[in-house]
Amino acid sequence: MRALAGTLLAVIGALTAGPTRAEGFTAPEILIGSTQGFLEFKVEDYLQTSGIDARYEIEVARIDPRLRLAQCDRDLTQALESPAQPVGRVTVRVRCDGSSPWTVFVPATVKLFRQVVVTTLPLKRDHVIEAADISLVERDVGPLTQGYLTDPERVIGLKLRRPATNDQVLAPVFLEQAEAIRKGDQVVIRARTSAINVVMPGEALSDGVPGQQIRVRNLRSQRIVKARVVEPGAVEVSL
Repeated sequence: MRALAGTLLAVIGALTAGPTRAEGFTAPEILIGSTQGFLEFKVEDYLQTSGIDARYEIEVARIDPRLRLAQCDRDLTQALESPAQPVGRVTVRVRCDGSSPWTVFVPATVKLFRQVVVTTLPLKRDHVIEAADISLVERDVGPLTQGYLTDPERVIGLKLRRPATNDQVLAPVFLEQAEAIRKGDQVVIRARTSAINVVMPGEALSDGVPGQQIRVRNLRSQRIVKARVVEPGAVEVSL
């Protein structure tokens, strides 16, 4: 893969511990290849451990050809310096523990491409998501710091907290559960025990989402009770 334009961030330790012949330097290609191979292993392991279905691209930063690191007489070691997961902008520590030790930090970018939920048209705030409003599109998820969703079924029926533009990745923070019942709706009040099942008409006195308790007026007795929203048009009280 092509190298990403950039520079070596830091060099720590003895770059050349003693006289070194010109042909005894570590070529930049060695550092790039070492970083590339290490990141490929880390990304594959991360995907397998996380159970994530994705493809990836790795771009290692260009290393200044003027850098003079002693040729290592031992195998180079690598470690992920930051961040904790090999996604987005990463830094790999490449180290030589040989007779002329040195350490370098090589920046790279790992692009992780997944199928994520995006909008298919501009949507207003409070719009309840329908199947035609969204689609799955491949995106690099590294820059999606607010998160993303991969299952359209988990999005349909939710309500937008803010307006959305066309082709916008929907993050969980953009969505909330839509009200199943609105204030003023005519509802069925269910009262159940192991022995009886009572159904009576009611009127919702506030909005509510499934699982939420709201105030409801019993239209037969005119009493106001607290009931749990079960589904659109239905609430349940405890006896």
